[in-house]
Amino acid sequence: MSETIDTLDNKGIEKKESVGEFIRHTREELDKTTFPSSDAVKNTTIIVIVNVIFFALYLFLIDRAWVYIIDGLTWLVNKIVGI
Repeated sequence: MSETIDTLDNKGIEKKESVGEFIRHTREELDKTTFPSSDAVKNTTIIVIVNVIFFALYLFLIDRAWVYIIDGLTWLVNKIVGI
């Protein structure tokens, strides 16, 4: 939090850091991160695949329904107009 306040107080003055400091800060941040277990990744992947299949099927059926409705309206208009 103090780093955020310091950068706001400097008002655009950039503090350059060396490559070594950058690498050290990067490693410190990577040590703070956590990565999901392989089981969590597998479960999430299965959920994503099931959702993709569900929404693909849903959108396909909605598209087919609209095609059916538009074809019916076109036929009706053609019958009314006499084409």
